[in-house]
Amino acid sequence: MAGHSKWDNIKHKKAKEDARRGKLFTKMARLITVAAREGGPDPSTNFRLRLAIDKARSYNVPNENIERAIKRAVGGTEGDAYEELIYEGYGPGGVAVMLQIMTDNRNRTAADIRHLFSKYGGNLGESGCVAWMFERKGEIRVNAEGVDEDELMMAAVEAGAEDVEVSDGVYTIWTEPESYQSVQEALSAGGWTIESAGITMRPKNTVSVEGENAKKLLALLDALEDHDDVQDVYANLDISEEALQAIQN
Repeated sequence: MAGHSKWDNIKHKKAKEDARRGKLFTKMARLITVAAREGGPDPSTNFRLRLAIDKARSYNVPNENIERAIKRAVGGTEGDAYEELIYEGYGPGGVAVMLQIMTDNRNRTAADIRHLFSKYGGNLGESGCVAWMFERKGEIRVNAEGVDEDELMMAAVEAGAEDVEVSDGVYTIWTEPESYQSVQEALSAGGWTIESAGITMRPKNTVSVEGENAKKLLALLDALEDHDDVQDVYANLDISEEALQAIQN
C-alpha cells in the first residue's frame, strides 16, 4: 500500500456535503451533455459518457437529471460552444494544482482563475508546468467499514488493479485507465459497494503543508472547486490529520 494524498478524500467529502448542490448538479449535467454530444447517448458504447454518469451518481445526482442532460445533447445544440482546457499552477507551500476546465468563454475563465490563484497566495502557471507530476489513473473508492482488507485486495489485483490504499475509512483501488472498467465491474459483481469510480489524475508524489500555508491552500482549492467552469481540481497536497483538524477548528 502506498501513501495517499489527503486532497482526494477531502474533496469527495466536501462535494457530498456541499450545500451548493444545485451548482454541483449543473456541472455534472454539463459534463454529461458534452460527453453524449461528442460520442452518442449510449454509455455502453460511449466510455466518456459512462465515466460522466458514474461521476454524477457518486455525487448523488438523480437519474432524471442524468437522463435530461443526455436528451439535451441528442435534441439540441447545447454543448457545442464549450471548450475543454487544462490549467496548471502552484498553490501556497509549492503544491501543484491542475484544473480541468469546461468553458464557453476562455478569456473570462482565465481571468477568474488567475485572480483566485493570486487571491489565495498561489500563481497560475504555463501549460505543462505541473502536468508531469500527475498520471492518468482509474480510481475506485470502497467504504472500508466491514470490509476484509486482504479479501478486497486479492479480488482487486486479480481483476487487474495495480494498487490498493486505505485512508480515512476508504479503500482506494488504482488501475490503469484501460483496465478501470473491468476492475469496477469485477468488484461490483463481487458484492463490494463502490462509493465512487472514475478516471482521475493521480499525483506521483505529494507535498506536505501545515499551518497558514495549509489554510490558504484549502481556501484556494475550495474556491476553485466552486467556480462554474472548473470540472475537476487535482493537487499533490498532503496534510496531517492534526493540521486538518487545527484548520477546521
